[in-house]
Amino acid sequence: MPEQTADKRSLRRSLNYLNWLYNPFQTLDVPAIYDMLSTSSPTEHALYLNLGYWPEATDLDQASVALATLVGEQADMQPGDQVLDCGFGFADQDILWAQTLKPERIIGLNITRSQVNVARRRVAELGLDQQIDLRYGSATDMPLANESVDKVVAMECAFHFNTREQFFREAWRVLRPGGRLVTADIIPMPTVSGLSGRLKQRLSWGLVAGKFAVPSENAYTRPTYHAKLAMVGFTSIRVDSIRDQVYAPLHQFLAQHLPILRRLHPLVRLPARFTLLFDAASVYGGLDYVLATAVKPKISSSS
Repeated sequence: MPEQTADKRSLRRSLNYLNWLYNPFQTLDVPAIYDMLSTSSPTEHALYLNLGYWPEATDLDQASVALATLVGEQADMQPGDQVLDCGFGFADQDILWAQTLKPERIIGLNITRSQVNVARRRVAELGLDQQIDLRYGSATDMPLANESVDKVVAMECAFHFNTREQFFREAWRVLRPGGRLVTADIIPMPTVSGLSGRLKQRLSWGLVAGKFAVPSENAYTRPTYHAKLAMVGFTSIRVDSIRDQVYAPLHQFLAQHLPILRRLHPLVRLPARFTLLFDAASVYGGLDYVLATAVKPKISSSS
């Protein structure tokens, strides 16, 4: 009986993949996408689902850790800090930060219950459940008190939030004066000249936004990203593109290490291999990747 139940789950997941990947009219909400993706991480030693940061990395695990380290360091996480991690996935970065940067407490919010359940088990197995508090909850309606945390981070997930601007407002609300917001985020590239280039950009962004539940309200470039943070009240804002240290090296690594694709669901391997037939500039032409940092002034606008 358990085997039959497992077989049914596997079949259902395969059908969901088939419909999601190959039906142009099929879209899923964020929890459904990550329920389907489950723990099929392309990394070897963790469950990271991010694209990684590649200035020095030589494999996916190193690149994923490098991105998490970059976000933690840009947030200036320190002992004694109360940190809020929005969209924590399977909590790999929270475990890393707890062990290396040692904030007093990390609170995680995630709207995918299956990820919350797996992440809680992983944290408990490492004896970190007193330091890492993982909750089911939304980044756009945070179940936290005003001015209750020192750092808010969102690593490769804020593009999902409906809307990102509402997330900025909530981050402002829960941050203490002097607190920092850091995101690693995917946004559209500025429009290039030339019909061919614009079409490639639209196709590239459209595929990602359509299949990964990116609200249309979140489709804006770096200057608007900066302006929206400023409108909320943040200062010391930086929105820097790190796309050259993300997309092209990831693409090159996968093209040179095709066996890694075996870690993915069989129905995902075909489109993954297909994209590797093209150069990174075409595949990712419409996608920027930014590291954004902002500070809530020590004298807030509400005081």
